Amino acid sequence: MSRQHISRINDVLFHIHQDISQPLSAKALSEIAAYSEQHFHRTFKSVVGESLHQYIRRTRMEYAANQLMFDTSSSVVEIANKCGFSSVSSFSRAFKATFNMSPGEWRKHDLQVAEKPYLKDPEVAAGYQNVAQRILPEPKIVETPERMAAYVRHTGYNRSIRNAWLILKAWANAEQRDFSTQFGLHHSNPAWVEMNQCRYVACIAISKPIKYRSVVNQMVIPCGLHAVFRLSGRYGELLPQISMVLEKWLPTSGFKQRSTPAYVHYHQNHFLNSDEVFELDFYLPVSFY
Repeated sequence: MSRQHISRINDVLFHIHQDISQPLSAKALSEIAAYSEQHFHRTFKSVVGESLHQYIRRTRMEYAANQLMFDTSSSVVEIANKCGFSSVSSFSRAFKATFNMSPGEWRKHDLQVAEKPYLKDPEVAAGYQNVAQRILPEPKIVETPERMAAYVRHTGYNRSIRNAWLILKAWANAEQRDFSTQFGLHHSNPAWVEMNQCRYVACIAISKPIKYRSVVNQMVIPCGLHAVFRLSGRYGELLPQISMVLEKWLPTSGFKQRSTPAYVHYHQNHFLNSDEVFELDFYLPVSFY
């Protein structure tokens, strides 16, 4: 697999995740990659491990699950339209195929007793118990600027994320780039996406564009209104705190979640610290109803 293939598909993935509610035709995406449509489909599956259709549908279903649970003022029809479905019946079939229940059943089921995939991990389950009674800090509601970043993508939310950070650190050293401003983009909600399928992006802020792109690529972290929470703890305690933000704060906040990715700004990075302690700001993209 060539560097060029990886770099071009990374450009497509960035475009998809920048706003997954936008139209995402294979033709338009193949033009971003500068491939013929047929070659683009083959290359995408080779790099990503699933077809373009499967990837977009899974990403949109994860977004729909968030919206159904936390944006109770929007109807199923409105959420289906946001996810690129013109028909509620086709949306409902796709949703049920992903989560084994209809959108209406999903909206009614109790998050507190639902089987959360991240609780299958013993360390995260222990972390959940550690932070269960913790009071969430009051967030700051801020308008953030765009941030240019170098990044490495990773699939799976566990200690293997450290590998993505080590690649990024080695690249920064080789390119004489500042490594101090670190972000982690969370494309998946581990409350209902299996940990080994969660998509994560390790990023560092950069002041000038990258000359040669391959495994390390370049993106712009989207600007906009965010609720910012200062969170701290040890490895295993972050995902439960993010779940608390989504399950406890968001539904009563007067805001709804936007379709751009949530991210963290690390002050202490538990994937790099030997003591696995983190302190960070969690940025949740929000809008007014």
